[in-house]
Amino acid sequence: MLRALTSALRLPSPRRPLQARGCAANPAAANREIQVCALAGPDQGITEILMNRPSARNALGNVFVSELLEALAQLREDRQVRVLIFRSGVKGVFCAGADLKEREQMSEAEVGVCVQRLRGLMNEIAAFPAPTIAAMDGFALGGGLELALACDLRVAASSAVMGLIETTRGLLPGAGGTQRLPRCLGVALAKELIFTGRRLSGAQAQALGLVNHAVAQNEEGNAAYHRARALAQEILPQAPTAVRLGKVAIDRGTEVDIASGMAIEGICYAQNIPTRDRLEGMAAFREKRPPRFVGE
Repeated sequence: MLRALTSALRLPSPRRPLQARGCAANPAAANREIQVCALAGPDQGITEILMNRPSARNALGNVFVSELLEALAQLREDRQVRVLIFRSGVKGVFCAGADLKEREQMSEAEVGVCVQRLRGLMNEIAAFPAPTIAAMDGFALGGGLELALACDLRVAASSAVMGLIETTRGLLPGAGGTQRLPRCLGVALAKELIFTGRRLSGAQAQALGLVNHAVAQNEEGNAAYHRARALAQEILPQAPTAVRLGKVAIDRGTEVDIASGMAIEGICYAQNIPTRDRLEGMAAFREKRPPRFVGE
């Protein structure tokens, strides 16, 4: 476990950021199912992953998954990314789940490989070093909800519809849903939702604790995105290294007993002590001014 923890605590080294730092500036990106957008100005530090597969309601097809894995692999090494938002470019849907039409053409062996690949994708999202937020402005079903569950925080429109509906299709959640939903809601409630394949509105999901915030939908259909962006703006001013280490301490600590979790917290705290940001935070407190964190 210590070896795995050491790997998890290894913060990314500086690296040249993605060439396409904004969707609008790169016309070629418009043809991709996954687009990476880095915000500028006061939102600098917020990066968005835009899911844009309207023909299949953002279903998790092979190309979609490949492009998303590629984007995550590059972004995880980019220290400019302080918060990562997952949003949809398709109105009325976040992610419709697995691409069952594509999967129908696969052999049993190919289906097994596909599901394993989806599980790996969700693990990559969960292990992303910076905080992640899912902005759920529409349907998030099956694998779509599993993708949101892999994120640290979830924001939904009150009218959004979500659920692990795999049992209604003769399947079961295979991309981490049977593990992450119980950690979010508790075992009994997670079993009820999975056994019944029940669909929840965003408002119902918030009442259960499945999402952090639920907001009334607007005419543009992107109210959850705006709330997710506001939440990201609250995270931006905080010390980036402390936030990342806090994520590690929580994620790793909840996997073990309390004594081991306290040890993990201690390791994370020790790593933060020599950072410039900690010294800056102490100086800002002493001088009664806002801190200027640089992520070092």
